[in-house]
Amino acid sequence: MIATPLFLTVIAASVVLAAPSLTTSGCDISNAEISLPSGLPPPTSPPSYISVAIGVQNYTCADTGAYTSAGAVAELFDISCLLGTPAFDHIQDLAFNIWKALPSKVTAEKVIELLHLAKTPAILGQHYFITNPITGSGLSPKWDFTSQGATKGNPNAFVVGARSGGVPAPTGPQDVDWLFLTGVQGQLADQIYRVDTRGGQPPATCTPGSAPISVKYASKYWLFGGSIHQS
Repeated sequence: MIATPLFLTVIAASVVLAAPSLTTSGCDISNAEISLPSGLPPPTSPPSYISVAIGVQNYTCADTGAYTSAGAVAELFDISCLLGTPAFDHIQDLAFNIWKALPSKVTAEKVIELLHLAKTPAILGQHYFITNPITGSGLSPKWDFTSQGATKGNPNAFVVGARSGGVPAPTGPQDVDWLFLTGVQGQLADQIYRVDTRGGQPPATCTPGSAPISVKYASKYWLFGGSIHQS
């Protein structure tokens, strides 16, 4: 099958269309509670955003013959209006299954580009990695809501996080870890949780010198605190 832009847009946007009540504002999440396994501390502030993400985990092959994380790229969709519905618990599975169905040559960046052309209203923003702003070396995760939705144009609508905890995914070793991160820069959130992960794990070994790889994944990201809230 030839993956035309229209085909890709329809497939990717169906993550949102599967839940037609989704909006980027107007759904109260102040009393929402995140379910966490032992090993991850509870949040200390009310939730500000709840999202599902589709994207890729990137890896490079180390001299030891094992893959090393090289960051991630993902698009985040608002799922706050699914709270209290059966779809909320399974939206990450729907997102991952749709994402996996796309041809392997279709990159996360291309899907994000096409979703923006479709002007999907439930897009909150993007997740990617930048140079650590504190040390000036290494990589730090960033959640960037400056270009989409109600926060578009707000230069402070982002958060750069630092990992503060993690546990293996309860669903098995094929899924990337659940994480707890604290904000070190930006006003979007004070605490970030990656939970309900699907996919994203690299092969167990690699040949040193081989090309970097990208592995598809989906997850929920909960953002807590911060001074820029969903409205």
